[in-house]
Amino acid sequence: MCIAIVTTEHPQYPLIILNNRDEYLHRPTQEAEWWPAPDEQVLGGYDLHRPAHGTWLGITKQGRVAVLTNYREENELLVPGAPSRGLIPNAWLKSDPKTKESTSQFEKRMIEEDGVKGVGGFSLLYGFVQDVVRGTGKGLGIISNRTPDVHGVIRLASQAGETHALSNAAYGDRTWPKVVNGEKWTKEAIAKSVEADESRDELVQRLLDVLSTDTMPSQKENEEWDMYMNQLRHTIFVPSIGRDDLEELKMPAHAIGDTVKQKAAHATDGVYGTQKNIIILVDKVGKVFYFERTLYDKDAKPVEKGSGDRKFEYEVEGW
Repeated sequence: MCIAIVTTEHPQYPLIILNNRDEYLHRPTQEAEWWPAPDEQVLGGYDLHRPAHGTWLGITKQGRVAVLTNYREENELLVPGAPSRGLIPNAWLKSDPKTKESTSQFEKRMIEEDGVKGVGGFSLLYGFVQDVVRGTGKGLGIISNRTPDVHGVIRLASQAGETHALSNAAYGDRTWPKVVNGEKWTKEAIAKSVEADESRDELVQRLLDVLSTDTMPSQKENEEWDMYMNQLRHTIFVPSIGRDDLEELKMPAHAIGDTVKQKAAHATDGVYGTQKNIIILVDKVGKVFYFERTLYDKDAKPVEKGSGDRKFEYEVEGW
């Protein structure tokens, strides 16, 4: 039950993206890094459980950014052999920098050329950070498996003063308290930070406080697990919940690479919760600050606050 929040409210950082990755805690995940060749332009984490190594969030040296959220639909029917949803943001992030594929070309490739056919429910937020910061009017786009054609692409973050949240339902679904609260609390955090003339680190801490807000209802007596999982729509931060069977399974340390899928017993079962907090700040001159906080290690053990932090800074090429 991940959440992504994009805001253009801050005067110094015209684009801010917040993200919580919620996942089964012993599903192996690569920490944020510059990806290996031939995709060394991409910064972000990625899944190690499936050999596709799909991602949920990434940004490139050229300013491409993508955030994916999944959702399950009634009577969802997947086409046999359909690609992993994690490959959808990869398709944008891994686009050859030399070809300079535009957002409109990407949309046509994905929507009209069957790039998302048969894929399970998802929403992809994508675009160039330049289009947001410079106020070109293009902003960022959202496509999903429901997008009928390129004319149905949703646009947001096209001007200053916007804040939008997206979780595990179609964009615009206001029945999710975590979406509504995420927008409200982010706007409030930025307003307070600006008023107090806070430093970047102080701003990041405020945004981490938003991503760490736990309003998860307690499980009721005799409440079935599947029913209780529906309560995840209430909370931005998901505390570790579920069947704690790590000791029973004697989970080994996860190696990095494709072979991990053979070692990760029950990688999509057991304990579930918020695994990572991520914050991206882009300033007015194209400087990117990428912050990732890992909350659980590769054996699903809690990480001491701050010791799992990763920070990256760079300037978007050709700004």
